[in-house]
Amino acid sequence: MIVRKILGIMLLALGLQAGAGGTEVLVAKVDGGIDPITAKFMIEAIDRAEQQQAECVVFELDTPGGLDDSMRTIIKHIMSAKVPVVVFVAPPGSRAASAGAFITMASHVAAMSPGTAIGAAHPVAIGQSLQTDTNMAAKVSNDAAAYIRSIAEKRGRNIDWANSAVKESVSLSETEALARKVIDLVAPSTEALMTMLDGRTVKLNETTVTLKTKGAALTRLEMNWRDELLHVIANPNLAYILLMLGLIGLYFELSNPGAILPGVVGAISLILAFFAFQTLSVNYAGILLIVLAIVLIIADIMTPTLGVLTVGGLVAMFIGSLMLFSHNPDPAMRVSLQVIIPVVLITGAFFAVGVWLSLKAMVRRPVSGAEGLVGQEGDARTAITRDGGTAFIVGAHWNAVADTEIPAGRRVKIVAVKQMTLKVEAL
Repeated sequence: MIVRKILGIMLLALGLQAGAGGTEVLVAKVDGGIDPITAKFMIEAIDRAEQQQAECVVFELDTPGGLDDSMRTIIKHIMSAKVPVVVFVAPPGSRAASAGAFITMASHVAAMSPGTAIGAAHPVAIGQSLQTDTNMAAKVSNDAAAYIRSIAEKRGRNIDWANSAVKESVSLSETEALARKVIDLVAPSTEALMTMLDGRTVKLNETTVTLKTKGAALTRLEMNWRDELLHVIANPNLAYILLMLGLIGLYFELSNPGAILPGVVGAISLILAFFAFQTLSVNYAGILLIVLAIVLIIADIMTPTLGVLTVGGLVAMFIGSLMLFSHNPDPAMRVSLQVIIPVVLITGAFFAVGVWLSLKAMVRRPVSGAEGLVGQEGDARTAITRDGGTAFIVGAHWNAVADTEIPAGRRVKIVAVKQMTLKVEAL
């Protein structure tokens, strides 16, 4: 009886192991810009799929684009992967734009869910007014077009469309992409995609693999909290806001020593901003212009120039903000004008109030010290002549002199202060 139970347990374990082998599919969600953190996550997912001998790895993709270096790193890993890589543009409403289109084209199997789009892979400059080197822009565009054509050719996809996606920023819906052989499948969900993939043959370098994904166990992969945090910080808009918060926070701390909180917030914001700049390939001329803008505005508060320095600072801030990531060909990895304009206006309004308060303080009559005594009124306690006398003003007795004699008891007003003697005149 005991032997029979042991044999039964062994057979059950062997059956589970046999059933589990080759039936696991790793599914990873890729959302947001393609940056070094995203590249690290996708590469780790492919490596894990290879180690676990998974049937394939599926990336649920929704991205507006990203960094060229990170995109090429991901594509290199996909091209040399030992397991099939499936890119699924999902859920509905998602897109694989710019760098995302390249990655989708490079996958062994490209799929999209209903209501999604792919394309618009043209490297766009920040604006014609700032795009002075048109030859360089043409070189970047031609290089990107050649790269995506080679990918499409290797995967047997529509080369002409791939070229137009870069050259003309053409985009397609999922049905158009399927009809033009840009993608392989349209599936409503990841589970449905598994059924559609079952039995499909995929070429992995020199070998051919037949997928067995029907009923496969889906293992979800998530970024760890550290990578998730770094991925969020690497957003160019957030990095820009962190830079501005850091500079303003440090200004508050230096102008009001001991406030502590602005200094702590400013220092943390600057550290996070500079981390993001490392991953985003920042243009340091843009940073210098923004720092110069803050310096000019602060100088206007300290030594008022009727707002001239503030205007110059705001112009430098706006241009520096535009230049911050200007050499990045993907518009998704630059600061949006919808962020730049409000930040510049709010910062300008904040410092404009500081300039106004500074000017107001300049014209305000002093209320303390020797200057604060001028204009105060009191009573002559003795006769006051050129030789002297006494007056009771602002709660104290003072030595006083006058150009014309003032009798005792008369109301007097201070017209000047010399050391500890008041010069007064009769009211």
